[in-house]
Amino acid sequence: MARTAAIVPAAGRGERLGAGTPKALRPLAGTPMLVHAIRALEASRCVDVIVVVAPEEHVASVTGLVSDMDTEIHVVQGGETRQSSVARGLIMLPDDVDVVLVHDAARPLVPPDVVASVVAAVQAGNPAVIPVIAVVDTIKEVDDADHVTATVDRSHLRAVQTPQGFQRDVLQRVHADAEIEDTTDDAGLVEAAGIPVLVVGGHDEAFKVTRPMDLLIAESIIAKRRATGGMS
Repeated sequence: MARTAAIVPAAGRGERLGAGTPKALRPLAGTPMLVHAIRALEASRCVDVIVVVAPEEHVASVTGLVSDMDTEIHVVQGGETRQSSVARGLIMLPDDVDVVLVHDAARPLVPPDVVASVVAAVQAGNPAVIPVIAVVDTIKEVDDADHVTATVDRSHLRAVQTPQGFQRDVLQRVHADAEIEDTTDDAGLVEAAGIPVLVVGGHDEAFKVTRPMDLLIAESIIAKRRATGGMS
């Protein structure tokens, strides 16, 4: 029976969080952010294999972090860019995987229901699926002199989250054919290849931890989950 795998790029430095430990290994409520992200994938009960793409100097420590988890987990050294790291993760996938998720380690609090809805949409025959939320801020275009040139109609705009889900052969093909040297969004490679991308509902708690304030918000969400008996 075909299985679902998740690739978790975790090789980024996360300089906006400050110098030091790579972002994915920063503690969040006493536990590395990466571990929270993996637990979220496990809690969905639809991810069979996880491939963590780690910084070269932290492969051994990451392997130790995930060694006692229930899911089959492989750890591989990351590349110079996110795109090359995902490509290395693809190489590590077992042969029986047909659905592949790509999930940011910096989105540690994604609700399991979001993961499950992405997987279900790919299994239903969609080649690529991404979770999104509506854009609530007013968006302005500005020129090089920092003057506003237009107000963008936000009614058709969506902020993209992860995990993004793909049919395995589609993701492998677009990575093999990609002319873009780096991308922060695997769905962008699929779009560039002319392949349709379906959107499903994301969640406010699936935000990306980028700045110190995000750590405080994430920790408050974890505290609330623990107080109410939810996942943490």
